Amino acid sequence: MTKRVHAFRDDALGEHDAVELAGLVRDGAVSAEELAEASAARARDVSLLDAITCTSARPRISRDTTGALYGVPTFVKDNTDLHGLPTNHGSEAFTARTATKDGAYATQYLSTGMTVMGKSRLPEFGFNATTEFMTGPPTRNPWDTDYSVGASSGGSAALVAAGVVPLAHANDGGGSIRIPAACAGLVGLKPTRHRHIDGEQARHLPINMISEGVVTRTVRDTAAFLAAIEDHWRNPALPPIGQVYGPAQRRLRIGLVLDSVSGTLDEETRAAVEHTARLLEKAGHHVEPVALPVTEQFAADFLQYWALLAELAADTGKLSFDRSFTADRLDGLTLGLRRHHRRNLRRTPGALRRLRRVPVAYARLFARHELVLTPVLAHTTPLIGHLSPTVEFADLVDRLTGYVAYTPLNNIAGTPAISLPLGTTAGGLPIGVQLSAAHGDERTLLETAYALEAEHPFARINADGWTVSPRRPAGAPR
Repeated sequence: MTKRVHAFRDDALGEHDAVELAGLVRDGAVSAEELAEASAARARDVSLLDAITCTSARPRISRDTTGALYGVPTFVKDNTDLHGLPTNHGSEAFTARTATKDGAYATQYLSTGMTVMGKSRLPEFGFNATTEFMTGPPTRNPWDTDYSVGASSGGSAALVAAGVVPLAHANDGGGSIRIPAACAGLVGLKPTRHRHIDGEQARHLPINMISEGVVTRTVRDTAAFLAAIEDHWRNPALPPIGQVYGPAQRRLRIGLVLDSVSGTLDEETRAAVEHTARLLEKAGHHVEPVALPVTEQFAADFLQYWALLAELAADTGKLSFDRSFTADRLDGLTLGLRRHHRRNLRRTPGALRRLRRVPVAYARLFARHELVLTPVLAHTTPLIGHLSPTVEFADLVDRLTGYVAYTPLNNIAGTPAISLPLGTTAGGLPIGVQLSAAHGDERTLLETAYALEAEHPFARINADGWTVSPRRPAGAPR
């Protein structure tokens, strides 16, 4: 099997990011139809990544040509309703009917003018940190197909990294934008809670920890997307982001966190974070160690809440998803979490009570610092199979809590955070580094990300030139 897989070539998409492509469409140099055709061809060329759940019968090109990203092809994650396509949430426990309308957040997403090519894969209900399944083929990492591409927005990350589209929809309930961005060498910003119109599921959570966004290959694409969705709706309770075009000149106080409450940091990841700290100091920022405002209790409480959500999904599946839902077809992680919650039911009220206090405690970090620098993950990207839902539950939970050791705090606190590809393993896989900001301060994250991108250009998967990877031969095993 080819280890590195991508579809970059000299076609209408080229190596352009979304901002450049939208400009070419506005100037008449290329059409939305040509971009969609090129994207569809590229998707076929990297079909062995298994990143797509379904495609539209024909690309859904926006009727409104005034959107800031009009004509740019994209994929929507398969936990968000789109008219005419099913929403299966990555689960083998049911077969969804086609949605009869767009979801509330999908409407905001599509207000940007992008062309929908189809829907991207995620693990069951987004619970896992790898896009793997009980019986279906895994979604593979374009940088090395033997490795995980992260999750839960793994399909979107694979498609963007491989060059099928310049940006794709992602959402984040415990790191699901930032984790696949880190694994696939992308930019992944989790916005502040309620920065966007909430999706249908988020509105009913005991603690809303889901943020919507995108994974991209450039900082300016993430910035342009956030500005574009504000044109449709902006939360008046939050400061506007507006269009961020580059770094700011101000000097920041940045806290540095290397050790987590639940995982042991490996040496390659530590080196990437420390390198980033040196880049920030070189730019004139003050970086100093700080302590996280939580203890090991936070990890236990987050697991209890994660397990509660799994039990709710399992017990209400026929009402929440589809009448064809069958709980005994759920994957090993979902069923294991459900059992965990039932065995520890009495702990749920206390866990929720403590988690609801986290935003106030976390805000204290920003009394003296504008940003906090951490790893995204406690160790580098694992091989496919390490986090598979077929792994015995106790082992899998230990592996997940030791791996996803930094990202959930921002979800519970509701604060923004960004993953940037600022490191590389000895084997050539990307390493993500995370910056977090105070509630509502995405602008400082973007300004700092621009500066880091300029100082440390992100590695390109096609650095050796155009190489169109072969698609899976007809009849080849998945």
